[in-house]
Amino acid sequence: MTETPAKVAPARRSKRRREGTAPTSHRTTNYRQLRNPFPVMSVFSDDEAANMHETALRMLEELGMKVLLPEARKLFEQAGAKVDGEMVYLGREIVAAALATAPSSIHCRAGAPARDIILELGALAFQPGAGAPHATDLKRGRRPGSARDFEEYTRLSHHFDVFQMMSPSVEPQDVPTHLRHYFTIRTQIGLTDKFPFLYARGTPQSLDNFEMLRIARGLTEAEFQAGVHAYTIINTNSPRTLDIPMAQGLIDFARHGQMCIVTPFTLMGAMAPITVAGAITLSHAECLAAITLTQLAKPGAPVCYGTFTSNVDMKSGAPAFGTPTHFQASLAAGQMARFLGLPWRSAAGSASNVNDVQAANENQLGLWGCLLSGATVIIHSAGWLEGGLTVSYEKIVTDVEVLNMVAELCAGNKAGTDEIGFANALAHVAPSGHFFAAPQTMERYATEFYEPVVHDYANFGTWSERGALDATTRATGVWEAILAAPHVSATPPDRLDALRAFIDKRTAEGGAPPES
Repeated sequence: MTETPAKVAPARRSKRRREGTAPTSHRTTNYRQLRNPFPVMSVFSDDEAANMHETALRMLEELGMKVLLPEARKLFEQAGAKVDGEMVYLGREIVAAALATAPSSIHCRAGAPARDIILELGALAFQPGAGAPHATDLKRGRRPGSARDFEEYTRLSHHFDVFQMMSPSVEPQDVPTHLRHYFTIRTQIGLTDKFPFLYARGTPQSLDNFEMLRIARGLTEAEFQAGVHAYTIINTNSPRTLDIPMAQGLIDFARHGQMCIVTPFTLMGAMAPITVAGAITLSHAECLAAITLTQLAKPGAPVCYGTFTSNVDMKSGAPAFGTPTHFQASLAAGQMARFLGLPWRSAAGSASNVNDVQAANENQLGLWGCLLSGATVIIHSAGWLEGGLTVSYEKIVTDVEVLNMVAELCAGNKAGTDEIGFANALAHVAPSGHFFAAPQTMERYATEFYEPVVHDYANFGTWSERGALDATTRATGVWEAILAAPHVSATPPDRLDALRAFIDKRTAEGGAPPES
């Protein structure tokens, strides 16, 4: 049976809908367990990558790593490293033994089993922009980060399924530093069931964080340490320095069974060599030293390889992101991570001051560098401006559009009998006809295609009638609608009560100042 010519198709389509045969379901998506569908790219040959690894080992042996924490130096020394003052000279056999115990796959346990993620090579998880001291949006402008911003950013991050992990979003500067960790954990526990982030700002705060999370999850101490329930980010101070709070964080999180993502922040031409090969070799050496420390603290401790390497603008010295060099650095870091066989973290981001075409271009090129290098975790994948000084409410929405499309590609596609549609599509339409009213179209029109969050596919006339709003302006309406909707707590009331009691008790005791 074939379809009638195009000029009568609308009548047929209307009749079909009146008969109740049109689908009433809405499209559903699940972006929670993504696998990277793209073949990895390399910027260097395998021999060159192997030489970079060997050079990194030589750096640790001959040049050493400055380690400011005495406890960390003691662990290195007990393993056989040479320690001279604050300098640690790490033999390659010590590094090799540590890499042998570092897990290649990490089961991250969220607040609900459906939110759990597996981090390993080939997996893919996104995090929104993080660590910014400022927030901005079109309604309230640029401002120092606040408790309200942290709460709202947490809600936005929870709303979009394409973020599998929480991030340290924006710094709530109106909360005192000795109490800030209570606020950030309580906010995450109350507003999301996704895999949480914990700050590593000294042992007292870390122990508080672990206890709060244990209370919120209803776990005994043994149960907590037996699973990976949270992560932190550890930044080395390039070149070749591991400071006190970061070294302490590596030890504390390892001993409590929680995950560290080791991330040297190396800007080519500033705190790293100006070449991609030199910068990644330095970053790799720093990663190896930090990963080794976690395994000396507790063999088998969950740890992710990480990198955040881009170049500076040599005219101003300012960080630049989304550049060709940034892209190449991600590819090179992916080679080194695959060389070790460890899950790893990379980053996108933008140096633009506003959510404009520069911001979109930089974030997307940086994102594709991460995707084509096989990154397991991509942080700063949405919302980041000014090289990390600001997170933008509008940008998190416009960037999510791209992340959702990437997630759609992760799902792949099918070409079975139903998808090809010989009987209900191809044979149903006559030459010069159309497929609007084909049975296959009618069955799938509400669910087949990706539904945009903020993009507008209307023609110019319709777009003009709607107010001629650009994407950034439309994004304001998106985040406002999300925050205006009612929110249901992600944690049972009794556990929230127990958490509040713990926070009240510790606050009355004076809290826990961060260590420096």
